[in-house]
Amino acid sequence: MSGPLVVLVGPMGVGKSTVGELLAARLGTTYRDTDADVVAAAGKPIAEIFYDEGEEHFRALERRAVEAAVAGHTGVLALGGGAVLDAATRKLLAGRPVAYLSMDVDEAVRRVGLGAARPLLAVNPRRQWRELMDARRPLYEEVARTVVATDEHTPKRSPRRSSTHWNCRRAKRPPAWRTPA
Repeated sequence: MSGPLVVLVGPMGVGKSTVGELLAARLGTTYRDTDADVVAAAGKPIAEIFYDEGEEHFRALERRAVEAAVAGHTGVLALGGGAVLDAATRKLLAGRPVAYLSMDVDEAVRRVGLGAARPLLAVNPRRQWRELMDARRPLYEEVARTVVATDEHTPKRSPRRSSTHWNCRRAKRPPAWRTPA
């Protein structure tokens, strides 16, 4: 199967861009972020797309960006936090090397804060983040082979037997990233 070496999914602020760039450098490959692709295609920031055209329009742009990136990128790929909401995207990710980057709510609020650049968290970010995660966590877990905790708390158990957990801050080196056989 051609496509990305690894696809990173997870909520906003989890560190997909940071981890993705570091992982790409370590693997000697390229890094691509579908949020950046959406911004480039629309010619404006994601928050403005949400405010001007609405979430449905943004999700359509996001879906096209993910399809193009999965088909044409062979390095490390980071998807926007809500990309897994689309059933076609989840199907596209099936069987691919997907890592779900996770963090707890306190870390999310610390990282994401109250910034206007996060339109889905504009009111009561702690509650909004929990609600987003209640809806999205099962979808992240559905597509992921690996769960990577990017905060100080390593999850107690894997959500699926085929998944593994790795904590970015506690481990001295990352897990072995391999494409499926």
